[in-house]
Formats: sequence, structure tokens, C-alpha cells
Amino acid sequence: MDFLQGRSVETMVAVAVAVVAVAVGGALLLRRSKRPKGCLDPENFKKFKLVEKTQISHNVAKFRFALPTPTSVLGLPIGQHISCRGQDATGEEVIKPYTPTTLDSDLGNFQLVIKMYPQGRMSHHFREMKVGDYMSVKGPKGRFKYQVGQVRAFGMLAGGSGITPMFQVKTKFKALYCSQ
Repeated sequence: MDFLQGRSVETMVAVAVAVVAVAVGGALLLRRSKRPKGCLDPENFKKFKLVEKTQISHNVAKFRFALPTPTSVLGLPIGQHISCRGQDATGEEVIKPYTPTTLDSDLGNFQLVIKMYPQGRMSHHFREMKVGDYMSVKGPKGRFKYQVGQVRAFGMLAGGSGITPMFQVKTKFKALYCSQ
């Protein structure tokens, strides 16, 4: 403690503040570097294995896809969606946007709840999928940028199964929901 002898109180306070600032900055950088990198690629499709398919109703099913490791995250910001690629009944390529019902706090997998329409081109692909099959996915996609706590409340309109993106928003919202 000899190095403190003869120092003014102001100098000691300044040194203490600097030490705390460096410690807090280091902790924030360490925390940011430990945040897992997402598995998505916005430019290229990546394949994810279907590990569970659960029929919810006659035309709705939940599909759970594995990520590369049990601690991987999808890397999809709230308000964004993914593009899924499959084949319709004629074998033609189909690409359609979907919003997972899981968040990045759900590690190792992501889920899609899909309503399958009789004549839906991508619906055919999902209907035919079996556990062990792969889905080609890319993203994130979308222009909506939402930060938690950005607003106290906001309104949204949804039709049919279009309510899925609203499940990710952790704030108070009012929804006008329409479905047949």
C-alpha cells in the first residue's frame, strides 16, 4: 500500500473509476464473444435434419429440426424469418418463407408449425417429409428490426397461420386475428 502514500483522494478515485471501467468493458467483451454464432447463412441454403414430426390437427404439424450441435442456436433475430426450399408434387423447386416458433434461447433445434393446404406447393413437401429427411434453409430474411423493450406496446394484424411471427415478440401487443 506504499504506492498510495502521498496521493490525493481525487487521484485515488480516478484510478478506482478507471479500474472499474476496464473490468466492466472486459466483462462485456467476454460476454459478447461467448454468445453462440447462429447457424444460418443469408446467402446459401443449409440442410437441417428433421428429428421429430408431430401431427397437431388434420392439416397442421410441428416439425423439429436439429442444429449442428446441442448448444447451437439458429441465429434468427426477432421479427425475421427463414426461407425453406422443397419440391412440389411435380418435383419443381419451391421456396417459401416461414417463422420458427422457437427462439435463440432454445438450443440445439428449431421448430416450425406448418398448416398444410391441399393444393399448397410447399405443403406437399412438408406432408411428405419423414424423420431423418433434410430441409434446406437460409436466412435471416426480412426488413423488420425489433429490439426488446423498443416500444411499450404495438398492434399487429394477422390472418390464418400468419400469427406465428407474433409469438416471438416479448412485449404487450394487441392482435386482430382472423382465420377460417
